[in-house]
Amino acid sequence: MLLQHPPTAAEAPRFVQLSLQQDLLGGWLLVRETGHIGQRSTVKREQYLEQDAALAAFEKARDANLRRGFQVMFAQGSEAPRQ
Repeated sequence: MLLQHPPTAAEAPRFVQLSLQQDLLGGWLLVRETGHIGQRSTVKREQYLEQDAALAAFEKARDANLRRGFQVMFAQGSEAPRQ
């Protein structure tokens, strides 16, 4: 899921990209990439043993960014997101 904060006159738009990935041992990774478009970004990975815990962390991160004014630009997944 790609979220973007509307640009201001002073700086390039900020973005947050969230993704869930299954690792080779059956665990799950929540990958967060953040930064300004066209500049360096920061990548953080959080590991979870259960898919439900990883999905809950994903949804919490998504909701927190939406409250901060980010807008969903692109979302892809096997199911519709839970509300």
